[in-house]
Amino acid sequence: MTIREQLAETIPYIRKFTDESPKVGIILGTGLGALGHEIRVDHTLDYKDIPHFPLSTVEYHAGKLLFGTLGGKQVVAMQGRFHYYEGYSMKQITYAVRVMKELGVETMLISNACGGMNPVYRAGDLMLMVDHINLLGDNPLIGENDPDLGPRFPDMSRPYSRKLTDLAEQVALAKGIKVHRGVYVAVAGPNLETSAEYRFLRTIGADVVGMSTVPEVIVANHCGIKVLGISVITDECFPDALKPAKIEEIIETASIAEPKLTYIMKTVIDRL
Repeated sequence: MTIREQLAETIPYIRKFTDESPKVGIILGTGLGALGHEIRVDHTLDYKDIPHFPLSTVEYHAGKLLFGTLGGKQVVAMQGRFHYYEGYSMKQITYAVRVMKELGVETMLISNACGGMNPVYRAGDLMLMVDHINLLGDNPLIGENDPDLGPRFPDMSRPYSRKLTDLAEQVALAKGIKVHRGVYVAVAGPNLETSAEYRFLRTIGADVVGMSTVPEVIVANHCGIKVLGISVITDECFPDALKPAKIEEIIETASIAEPKLTYIMKTVIDRL
């Protein structure tokens, strides 16, 4: 079944519950679902009930699609995303972005939890994504291209909107929130990296490393959605001082940093 055929079943199902045409889409990463509580929710759909949606199998991902209002704008938000390491194809991982586009989304705010490799970064810091490196070993655009969905060879010279990034930085600085600008590298996971791998990733220009985001951003660019990406640094990945990572500590760090992320995203949406 083609993506277009899948959308022809998914969109009518969603329209049974809401006729909203949100201009803003939000994807919330691991341990970063609290922004959903800031949304004045009108409708909630479980992923398991939406035709052709994968299921979020990762703990701390709620697996719900929220429709409502945030910052005075209609939004659709994913509480929980899909990862390559869960066994899904790239097209499955990014299908929700296609759905958002069909619903009317023009701007996407995307967050993730990641490991910080830049030596000036600390756990709990935020990084505005200005570029990325795809080391997942796959690409959601491989295969036959539907020109109605996007061009065969989409430009990726500016995958993250400079205007949105500048706005997010202004919002953060006005509130006294420390933010960095940097490069995110996506790897397949699910294991965390070795010391040698961290050295390699830092050498090729990455500031942080994670296991998500890049596929969704590629598809967003393919279909003409502007993107703001924000990474929450949940652990420090310095090869010469590497400590065993514990998921409980990563989630705890994400929850401590989350109010800063929530404030920036909410205020950016308000100023769009």
